[in-house]
Amino acid sequence: MNVFSPAGHLPNAKWVRDGVDLVVPLGEAALILVAAWLLRLLLRKALDRVCARYELPVEMTIGARRVMGTLIYVAATFLILQRLGVSASVLWTAITGFAAVAAVAFFAAWSVLSNIFCTFLILTSRPFRLHDEIELLENGEKPGLRGRVVDINLIYTTLQETRADGSDTTLQIPNSQFFQRSIRRWRGAS
Repeated sequence: MNVFSPAGHLPNAKWVRDGVDLVVPLGEAALILVAAWLLRLLLRKALDRVCARYELPVEMTIGARRVMGTLIYVAATFLILQRLGVSASVLWTAITGFAAVAAVAFFAAWSVLSNIFCTFLILTSRPFRLHDEIELLENGEKPGLRGRVVDINLIYTTLQETRADGSDTTLQIPNSQFFQRSIRRWRGAS
């Protein structure tokens, strides 16, 4: 009995070719990961020797290790994606597109993020508290915004201002302003 076809090939050679087409790129990806891991180990030992020889701070060594490892593994990821058939130009277009969108979004949300971060600073460093009478000074000579703190939320601090005629108004001041100007504070004033 002849198991070969007239051309001399196995009858089920298509599944073998499909399996090889799958196994070879996965094997290459595994080899790239092993090479990246070995390169990281080798460069880490070299970096440790250089840092010890020149007595560099431990923080600098740790930071350099992290940057080096990140660069090696990002390069390995790009090589693996290329071996799996992802076009380098398509990959670069996607990365730059995502980076551009992220930059625009970050720029658009910068003032909001700044105010949220300043809220946490206000709540932790406590330059003033609820019910304190504060004044946000323009400079040493000009009077600024003054009032009693009635609310501190993620974006604004609300001051209740009492005018000379007895009427009350409220001022909503972005929290980032408290870190750009001087503050005068009276605790528990009414």
